[in-house]
Amino acid sequence: MVGIAAGAGELIGYGIRLVSGLLTDRLRRYWTLTIIGYAVNLAAVPLLALAGSWPIAVALMVAERTGKAIRTPARDAMLAQATRATGHGWGFGLHEAMDQLGAVTGPLALAAIVGGSGGYRLGFALLTVPAILCLLVLLAARQAYPDPTKLEIKTAEVTASRLPAVYWRYLAAAALVAFGYADFPLIAFDFGRRGVVPAEWIPAFYAVAMLSAAMSALIFGRLFDRVGLRANVIAILLSSLFAGFVFYGGFAPALAGTVLWGIGLGTQDSILRAFVARIVPPERRGAAYGVFGAVYGVAWFAGSALMGILYDHALPALVALSVLAELGGAAVLMSLSAPAHRSR
Repeated sequence: MVGIAAGAGELIGYGIRLVSGLLTDRLRRYWTLTIIGYAVNLAAVPLLALAGSWPIAVALMVAERTGKAIRTPARDAMLAQATRATGHGWGFGLHEAMDQLGAVTGPLALAAIVGGSGGYRLGFALLTVPAILCLLVLLAARQAYPDPTKLEIKTAEVTASRLPAVYWRYLAAAALVAFGYADFPLIAFDFGRRGVVPAEWIPAFYAVAMLSAAMSALIFGRLFDRVGLRANVIAILLSSLFAGFVFYGGFAPALAGTVLWGIGLGTQDSILRAFVARIVPPERRGAAYGVFGAVYGVAWFAGSALMGILYDHALPALVALSVLAELGGAAVLMSLSAPAHRSR
């Protein structure tokens, strides 16, 4: 039930992004959709303190994913507008780095509370504090920048009723990358089953992956602003090596593979989105990010399900699938990199 609930929550969340992206372009209410999404997202997690049964907990987890889906296209559209002056790669990379910083400190804080015999209920209840602080920061940002469209540097009047052809080719590359990326729970399960990583070290490995993701988002984000899609290709080629290390290596190779896995995660969540901002006109970015999130999520879910089956029956096929899908995505990006660099 944990596996089904987690997968369904992610799939529902990514699917809703398609609708919220279209609403973003139609309504142009960037702040409204962003704040509603954050409010739903941030309310669901502390309410887990009151969950008395697993169906309620699952409903709250799905609500958390739904809130994230509502806010993401509008938020990414505003990030695209705000980072035009600083560089899309650096802006999205900084966003991903801050996100991963929270992904490290939040769970560690919760672990400290639970480990100090405070219990899960107290731990989740205390998450109300950062949730309220986050909403206050959002409201302050809305007050300071009520019209995010004014953050965009106007270069030429561009209108488009359809998404450009290069977007769909880029989306195919992103789908291949997502399809070939193993979920960390599967990696952690393998660590425990083979005994290559002590059980108490597995959370530390996850923290290493999050720190790797944060650093790679900043490094490759800056590189993306300099060399364009070639930064994506380099990151994908590096991260494509993770499967062999984590599923076949001992402690040291597993650690190296975890770092490589984090590099892929950090760059996928930053510079993959940054290129969308570069090729899609502002008035279509909500739909572009919505479609991107939906296709990316479905590809990730399908790949994860297939890798789960292959793990039980043919581990070499799992590794081969992962590597070939990543290399396929890199090949498509390489075919786009030269014309994209010239147009920039």
